[in-house]
Amino acid sequence: MTVTESAVVTRTMLVEVVVPVYNEEHVLERCVRRLHGYLDETFPYPFRITVADNASTDGTWAVATALASEFAQVRAVHLDLKGRGRALRQVWGASEADVVAYMDVDLSTGLEAFLPLVAPLLSGHSDLAIGSRLHRGSAVVRGPKREFISRTYNVLLRATMAAKFSDAQCGFKAARGDVIKRLLTEVEDNAWFFDTELLLLAERSGLRIHEVPVDWVDDPDSRVDIVRTVLDDLRGMARVARRSLAGRGRVDLPVRVRQAKLPPGLGWQLASFAVVGALSTAAYVLLYLALRQLMPALAANFLAQALTAVANTAANRRFTFGVTGAQDALKHQVEGGIAFLIGLALSSGAIALLGTAAPGASHTTELLTLVLANAVATLVRFGLLRVWVFNPKRAGRGRE
Repeated sequence: MTVTESAVVTRTMLVEVVVPVYNEEHVLERCVRRLHGYLDETFPYPFRITVADNASTDGTWAVATALASEFAQVRAVHLDLKGRGRALRQVWGASEADVVAYMDVDLSTGLEAFLPLVAPLLSGHSDLAIGSRLHRGSAVVRGPKREFISRTYNVLLRATMAAKFSDAQCGFKAARGDVIKRLLTEVEDNAWFFDTELLLLAERSGLRIHEVPVDWVDDPDSRVDIVRTVLDDLRGMARVARRSLAGRGRVDLPVRVRQAKLPPGLGWQLASFAVVGALSTAAYVLLYLALRQLMPALAANFLAQALTAVANTAANRRFTFGVTGAQDALKHQVEGGIAFLIGLALSSGAIALLGTAAPGASHTTELLTLVLANAVATLVRFGLLRVWVFNPKRAGRGRE
């Protein structure tokens, strides 16, 4: 195929943009007209806009069908049940488009980022693409409450789920059509956690996720229940963590849509280690706070570290590195104890340094200092467990 022929084939690839809506009668027409006008004038590929009505109770469906009658590139799909994830699952799953995307109806994201979003997918460079409000090249206007929640949520994902993407919930995403159909069979959530679960699954399946900076202006009329959404997201994270510990949480995809793999087992081990580490950290915090009421900070830190270190080594032995049976269990605990001593030295040193720099520091400040020191120790601990304690080349290993 010549370069010219290749360009012609590429320009005939269809891109479908889904706009999920629920009771958006007041803004739907204006937003779809704006989106259609922009794509019709500037987008160099065939496109289709699909309005997915999530069981609206106002006049949204009438507006959607009227727009579909007016524009050849607009269609309307009605769902009997609510849920952004449910709408995307239905439309994306039935789409014949080469690339599928979605954006929020308020068009909070600047449309000039749409071509950079889908171009790597059309070229085959990437498998999924997301807009990131946390990218250093982004320009974001939103209140401090939403900014804090967004950043905290994404930090939590990286800390507990080993996620590498920077912004899970930005309403501006796209994927290759062949890839998304395979992923949808394994995504369980039908609401707001859908995005996060999809990205975690894609990442753990070795897919290439491209990020683009976006200009974002928060919609002051947003009716998202923040508290409920946060709680649903936390429950979703717990469910995904349980699936990961059970050995699931990834899909097998054709080689052509897989990126270079991490060293054998490393991807799964990092995810499992992160989950075990998050649970251990939570246990450590509770133990430390309880013991700190009874004894000095150094003593409370030592006991809390020692108790959680034993449980952490046992959990990583079984779930992260797949070692079963009683053989070498004591040796593994002793060797894991060396990593514990490194962590103890770092955290104890942090307490001593804090005591010198700020003698009157509160228990909360002590705790934050310890958590940061333990984060550094965690990286060292994982390296030691992987290359030394549970190295499969060492003899005397019982595995399932």
